[in-house]
Amino acid sequence: MTSVDLKPVQQSHAPASGRLLSPSLQNVLLGLILAIAIVAVYYPVHWQPFANYDDPDYVSDNFHVKAGLHWSTVAWAMTTRDAANWHPVTWLSHALDCQLFGVTPAGPHDVNVLLHLVNALLLFWVLQRATGFVGRSWMVAALFALHPINVESVAWIAERKNLLSMFFFLLALAAYRWYASADRASRNARSRRYLLVAILFALGLMSKPQVITLPFVLLLWDYWPLRRFCLQTEPGASRPGESFSSLVWEKVPLLALCFVSAALTLNAQAAGGATSGYGHWLRLESAIISYVLYLAKALWPSHLALFYPYPLQPYKLWQVAAATLLLLGVSVVVAIAYRRRYLTVGWLWFLGTLVPMIGVVQVGTQAMADRYAYLPLVGLFIMVCWFVADWAARAHLPAMLLRAASVAILAALAIVGHRQVEFWNDHITLWTHALEVTRDNWIAENNLGTALLKSARVEEAIPHFRAAAALDPSDPNSNLNIGTYEQMHGNLPAAIQRYAAAASLARNPKTRAKAYNNLGYAYKAAGDLTNAKQSLQQAVRADPEFVGAWISLGLFAQRSGDLNLAVTAYSRAMQVHPSDFGYVLLAGALEQSGDHAQAEAARRQAELLSRNLGAAQRYADELRYH
Repeated sequence: MTSVDLKPVQQSHAPASGRLLSPSLQNVLLGLILAIAIVAVYYPVHWQPFANYDDPDYVSDNFHVKAGLHWSTVAWAMTTRDAANWHPVTWLSHALDCQLFGVTPAGPHDVNVLLHLVNALLLFWVLQRATGFVGRSWMVAALFALHPINVESVAWIAERKNLLSMFFFLLALAAYRWYASADRASRNARSRRYLLVAILFALGLMSKPQVITLPFVLLLWDYWPLRRFCLQTEPGASRPGESFSSLVWEKVPLLALCFVSAALTLNAQAAGGATSGYGHWLRLESAIISYVLYLAKALWPSHLALFYPYPLQPYKLWQVAAATLLLLGVSVVVAIAYRRRYLTVGWLWFLGTLVPMIGVVQVGTQAMADRYAYLPLVGLFIMVCWFVADWAARAHLPAMLLRAASVAILAALAIVGHRQVEFWNDHITLWTHALEVTRDNWIAENNLGTALLKSARVEEAIPHFRAAAALDPSDPNSNLNIGTYEQMHGNLPAAIQRYAAAASLARNPKTRAKAYNNLGYAYKAAGDLTNAKQSLQQAVRADPEFVGAWISLGLFAQRSGDLNLAVTAYSRAMQVHPSDFGYVLLAGALEQSGDHAQAEAARRQAELLSRNLGAAQRYADELRYH
């Protein structure tokens, strides 16, 4: 699974004897082949829609992001805890997309493909510069570029954070080699280079905190390929170099960034209701089994899905024991073969970089996720490519045979990857596939039902909502959707029961606010105006940035004659997200309360914001009188 060069290539700008291309031109050609392969696999994403899972929160329904790149967006991105994460660079990236392309999925999808392409080229360059091996480095980058498990990170716009964090991670790794090579440079020069590493690391953390393991990876990089220290048992251990303790102390400023990022992330996750209630033992067992499943999917990428649920029943003891023995067995083999440093580094890279996402500290309800393998599988690819190349050298295999095997493997991965990309063509296909390859997947049931509902296939949708609620009675979204179905069919008591259940079960403030908002409308339709008002007030308390809840409260108050509350609610809505129809509603409430001057000011604001004031007026009237 690798190419045939067995010795590091010396960097040179002149063609070697018997070689048609200089090393620099060879690298350019290999990079061009890699870029073409990525585009060939991923070009369908240009025509794919926003996913109906997370993409609305990140882009299509996020008015901060849709406003484009402005100072107000920067301020919001630096302080918000939306999406249960603190990742301002990611938010600004999405806002820049909207600034450049509008609120359409084509542009963001193309940017994702470009970032993945750049990451693959960066990985090739970083490995080649650090090790001197061209072919092996290129094969690692090609496996990373074409492996189907990485489709989720590219085809899902909400996973821009994965691509960005990897981009800065690889740049930091490159900058670290530059820093480590400056042993004879001045102290100021080394400090500047170290500062560059820290800045790139900080940008990576501000994209997605999964790269928090970078200091650990840098220690591995010190061991191989940089060889800044040796184990005492190794040949050449007496060679002068840095001590292990000094290399650890060298990483302390980066570890400080880790602690800051961890604190911000945990705070955001708690505020966003992302932490789960799964027990400690279940999470530990799932983590062990997930390591093995990631290994299996790396070697045989099948049954890939957008969501993998926790099992409804506890894992069997033999499953946990077998997974533990497999991981220990590989670790023992790697320890025995310690002289092949790339095995140690690759295996520890895989194990270590998965720790933040493996589920011991659980965030969300997924047992594992394809996107979590984006960084960790690089370690496995390094192990395989370097080991196969060494084995081929000892076995004196023909170079052409190894190249042919490499091409065949990459072609197979590209075909499977392209097929995996096509599952993202529409929501119904995406979630139907998830149900086909997983078991007891209430998230897939619920999202498939939502996709069917939006396609006006209501009666096909409801069985999936009921299946989701049966699989996980604590899931607020399925209860919310069943409540919507019941209200559409005039069954208000059942709708009220479902909305109330969703509100009590929701950990996410947005979901709780939506449940209370719907509950308010259901109570109003049932003639219970007291509970209707209380529910709408609970909606705005649950999520003060939920504009729809403020508008709903304003409409209810205006119809009930409580003009002060109506004006307050509309005003708060316009503070959160100004809109032409919102100011029209505010102007009407102010006019009705006798404040003609403020009403005129609100109308002027509507005119400034509106491209079609007549349409805004008609929409406001529709909300007011229906």
